[in-house]
Amino acid sequence: MARTGDRARTAAAPALARLDFALDRASPVPLYYQLARQLEAAIEHGVLTPGDLLGNEVDLSVRLGLSRPTVRQAIQSLVDKGLLVRRRGVGTQVVHSQVRRPLELSSLYDDLEAAGQGPTTQVVRNEVVAAPCDVAAALGVPEGGEVTVLERLRRTHGQPVALLCNYLPATLLDLDSARLESTGLYRMLRGAGLTLHSARQTVGARAATAQEAARLDEAAGAALLTMQRTAYDDTGRAVEYGRHLYRASRYTFDFQLLVRA
Repeated sequence: MARTGDRARTAAAPALARLDFALDRASPVPLYYQLARQLEAAIEHGVLTPGDLLGNEVDLSVRLGLSRPTVRQAIQSLVDKGLLVRRRGVGTQVVHSQVRRPLELSSLYDDLEAAGQGPTTQVVRNEVVAAPCDVAAALGVPEGGEVTVLERLRRTHGQPVALLCNYLPATLLDLDSARLESTGLYRMLRGAGLTLHSARQTVGARAATAQEAARLDEAAGAALLTMQRTAYDDTGRAVEYGRHLYRASRYTFDFQLLVRA
């Protein structure tokens, strides 16, 4: 009968076979960092998927011709990021990829799809309500006027990533829940002839409530990234106000900063 370690090495072989490492031993960039970045890229682009086994450090070091401490340091850096996990008697396993999103006016659905993250959406609320004062102010409608509120749970690789709450003027367009579960909101807006031009956005962080944690598969009080955004079309009209929550363990915003002369 095969031993546990033998089964782990056999299971890891297909995952490792999908990888083509290019390590430059003459580069000033440390080998552990080169290995970590290439493993991270493979996870981000779906070459390595959740559940894939990489085997243990000895297997990896032999395969790559690297010292065991070098491999250990590379793996630990990805364990610290929550991308890999060490399982006793099994080896190193892919957990999930962390979503990296540029901080610009774009659709989360489109960004995830372009990154090969396999996004899916569950619509948990889609109804017309009276606009609260903050929503009315953001959208430029009378307080108590009709707005459509959407609540959606966004997943990648079957795991929750974000809880999205959006408000739109009720007369803007017909928001069909079935379509919202197969495409992105901004894609639907563009399909209705609306041109998104700019947005005002605020990013923050807070602890998850018990209800939010349950929906996002986190512990109560876990750190969540928050984003509030008001999007405008090319006439300057506010067409969408969003309050979004993201799992900090699985999501980051990327910034590009320019130096002013």
